[in-house]
Amino acid sequence: MKIPSSIWTLLIGIVLTLVSLWYGQNHGLLPAAATDEAVLVDGLFNAMMIVSTGIFLLVEGILIYSAFKYRRRAGDNEDGPPVEGNVPLEILWTAIPAIIVFGISVYSFDVYNEIGGFDPHAIHEAPMNQESMTMPGSAMAATLSDTPPSTEPNLNQEKSDEAMQDPATAEVRNADQIPQLRNAPGVGSVAPTIGGSPDKAGKPPELRVNVTGLQYAWIFTYPETGITTGEMHVPIGREVQINMTANDVIHAFWVPEFRLKQDAIPGRQSEIRFTPKKAGDYTLICAELCGPYHGAMRASVVVETEEAFDKWQQEQLVASKETLNQAVAVNPTNLSPNEFLAPYTKDMGIQPEILHQVHH
Repeated sequence: MKIPSSIWTLLIGIVLTLVSLWYGQNHGLLPAAATDEAVLVDGLFNAMMIVSTGIFLLVEGILIYSAFKYRRRAGDNEDGPPVEGNVPLEILWTAIPAIIVFGISVYSFDVYNEIGGFDPHAIHEAPMNQESMTMPGSAMAATLSDTPPSTEPNLNQEKSDEAMQDPATAEVRNADQIPQLRNAPGVGSVAPTIGGSPDKAGKPPELRVNVTGLQYAWIFTYPETGITTGEMHVPIGREVQINMTANDVIHAFWVPEFRLKQDAIPGRQSEIRFTPKKAGDYTLICAELCGPYHGAMRASVVVETEEAFDKWQQEQLVASKETLNQAVAVNPTNLSPNEFLAPYTKDMGIQPEILHQVHH
């Protein structure tokens, strides 16, 4: 009994669908998802893997089948039939990718919105004006260069001033040496931002951490407690807001397990919000080429329970107080500030090279 081609097509379609669904959910290509936002990003990635796997198997299967079935037989020296085209088939293979791309675009936008990347009110902070309509270059180019003088409030400067109110942050940042760039007219803030998710929009974060990037290290300061450290600790279940900038060149804050990446740019105040969900030690990597030792610019990020985080904060406060008392007590050998403070800052996770850059 000969099986109809329609049945074969149906069976092959079912097998391809099942294999694609299985591999798309079990590819094992991503590290652990350590934040609530990571789960959303993983869902998008898995969906693209399902579609990609199905298309790959379909295309490669047809190629292999065609190469075998329509191979030249022994003794066959005739030309093949002249095939000029198939309009319905061409419409089909154009329409299907267009639908797939459109669907993925909508899904991507929804995920970006859910993790706080889309702010529908940002444009109202910098309404379109005549100056923006006559500015040479595209809107994107305007955000990558300084903008003409304006009477509008400088939101970057305001955010920088707010961060500098924390004495610990003021000690490590050189905001007085780098002018804070103004907003691009009609575009909004020149600083990249991933804010709170829609259900947390307008609410203050539960924890703020100021992050400063410099060649070739990260410094973390906690405005609420005055803690300065070379590794970042955050508690599970609390929304964290990272306010960051750079002291020298562009750096990029990237923790693969968080599925979030944001640039730290001199003269601009970048922001990221996320909610940790899985305890562990993770690595913060600079994802922007920042100099010859860029590959070594890494720091530890510790996600821990609320109790462990509170204990860590208390230890840091006690250690910093004892360190300050010892440092102020005596400098018998008349060492330079860098040499004298090096043993103490090492205990806080801050390398001597960082201290040297802060002082200079």
